[in-house]
Amino acid sequence: MPIATPEIYAEMLDKAKRDSFAFPAINVSSSQTLNAALAGFAEAESDGIIQISTGGAEYLSGPTVKNMVAGSLAFAAYAAEVAKSYPIHVALHTDHCPKDKLDGFVRPLVAASVERVKNGQDPLFQSHMWDGSAVPLDENLKIAAELLEQCAAARIILEIEVGVVGGEEDGIVGEINEKLYTTPEDALATVEALGIGDRGRYMTALTFGNVHGAYKPGHVKLRPEILKSAQEAVASKLGLEDGARPFDLVFHGGSGSLPEEIAAAVDYGVVKMNVDTDTQYAFTRPVAKHMFNHYDGVLKVDGEVGNKKQYDPRSWGKAAEAGMAARVLQACQDLRSTGHTL
Repeated sequence: MPIATPEIYAEMLDKAKRDSFAFPAINVSSSQTLNAALAGFAEAESDGIIQISTGGAEYLSGPTVKNMVAGSLAFAAYAAEVAKSYPIHVALHTDHCPKDKLDGFVRPLVAASVERVKNGQDPLFQSHMWDGSAVPLDENLKIAAELLEQCAAARIILEIEVGVVGGEEDGIVGEINEKLYTTPEDALATVEALGIGDRGRYMTALTFGNVHGAYKPGHVKLRPEILKSAQEAVASKLGLEDGARPFDLVFHGGSGSLPEEIAAAVDYGVVKMNVDTDTQYAFTRPVAKHMFNHYDGVLKVDGEVGNKKQYDPRSWGKAAEAGMAARVLQACQDLRSTGHTL
């Protein structure tokens, strides 16, 4: 199917909240990882989200070029073409964008989509993330309000982060401390600054102990009840019914999370969960196996000629894509999105 339209993307998120499941948002950095993500979603019979980070966008433009906008445009064009062959919907998203990269990443892409929408086309991306976790909350929300207005004009959903995710991603390091827990006051300030959909739709990454990177299960101390408290505080402030979940929540830093922690987060309103570290390993592990098992074939040892069939990038690339696709399928199962496609 074609890339999700803004209307279909909105319905995807509405359905996820209504039916208490979440979509895996799979980070990719190449055509191979993109194809793997699509294959995994198709096997799960699940719609999904495919996203690129600032580093992934740079890499997609060419490792010696490092142009985030060029890489993003190439990614969107390629994804729009190959996604047509799969029986699921996928939305395209740009991941963590800090303040110093807004002018070289998100703002130009939003501007390009504004022009497309004026011409009767759909936006290039269905959502963009502004990561203001490294700046004071007031500044974070002020920039978010400006971006929300621009995204609304382009029929794009904005994702914001309120709180700090620990660990490291794309060279951005977050300390592991008490700041990893968003407060109800933070949630109320967010609604005060951005509304609750009336000024444009947004998703909120509230932090409840999240840490980027690879950790053994049980190491990361998540407190999903933080999400419940935030939803309740806003619902009470707005006079909504008991059990209302006004925020569309995003779960960052999920590697090493226990199944019950993931399930609780989804029950409290998480509709999108980022998956990167685990799928990176799932892609690379079969490549390592191939190289070890076919050492003499992939290397021209002692002046020999090697085995072209074994060092052809397609031979190990297919195994890598299959490994990553299997991990995407697992993510869909963990988040209960299997079988959910519009």
